[in-house]
Amino acid sequence: MSLKHIVPLAALAVACGSSPQANHPETTATSVDLGPAPQDDSARLDWAIAGAQRSAQNRARDAYRHPKETLQFFGIKDTMHVVELWPGGGWYTEVLAPYLRDSGKLSATNFDPTKASGEQKANAEAYEKKLASAPGVYGKVEVLHVAPPDSISLGPDESADMVVTFRNFHNWLNGKFADKILAASFKVLKHGGVFGIEEHRGDPNEDDKTIGESGYVPEQKVIDMAQAAGFKLEGKSDVNANPKDDHRHEGGVWALPPALRNGDKDRAKYVAIGESDRMTLKFVKP
Repeated sequence: MSLKHIVPLAALAVACGSSPQANHPETTATSVDLGPAPQDDSARLDWAIAGAQRSAQNRARDAYRHPKETLQFFGIKDTMHVVELWPGGGWYTEVLAPYLRDSGKLSATNFDPTKASGEQKANAEAYEKKLASAPGVYGKVEVLHVAPPDSISLGPDESADMVVTFRNFHNWLNGKFADKILAASFKVLKHGGVFGIEEHRGDPNEDDKTIGESGYVPEQKVIDMAQAAGFKLEGKSDVNANPKDDHRHEGGVWALPPALRNGDKDRAKYVAIGESDRMTLKFVKP
């Protein structure tokens, strides 16, 4: 579906885990055919994660992002209809698309490349080019064109089994449309459907200014907003926790890998910390 609205400047920076100043999609050569997938659900997830569609650069993030453990915590099954919000360069799309290819369905949001401009247009085009580059992997992915804050339709009401998002909540807060995305997610999910959120975890009670500058969001703030939208908290996981990260860096979360915003300054320190400390939350629509 394509939604016609002008995107405000605050929305231009919204992307999976990106800095407000820049969004550089993670790209990879994907002209591959993975062939038949294993029938066993867990083996199928392993197969998708190990697939040749994933670059060495993207695989290197697995040690910090734990894709199998995260998706299994959310309760994903290969028969589900899953909506991925703000996929950025498609790091998780690379896993979800082949995993859901045969028995499930993946829908992913993107800005409309024909209506966007500048860097937003380039990023939107890069994502859809990535999908088109390997029909055997991505040919069944449904792209949902969104234009926040006014147009955030994720499909027919109660049509999805799961909605997932990875390191995007801070950008939604900065754009002042997080509540609208939560409402749209609640609307598209079936009763009993799951909303899975992974986000940079900030210190309690940080104000909006600090969140905007650092990219870290207090966990309770995410929980409160999701519950206000009607979701029930089903569980928390520390699978993506990182006790080495004190949440306070010059340049915010983007000082850490993989962005390393500060260049060579304190680079060894940031590499030693690794990626950010993250909450991983599972909500359910009653």
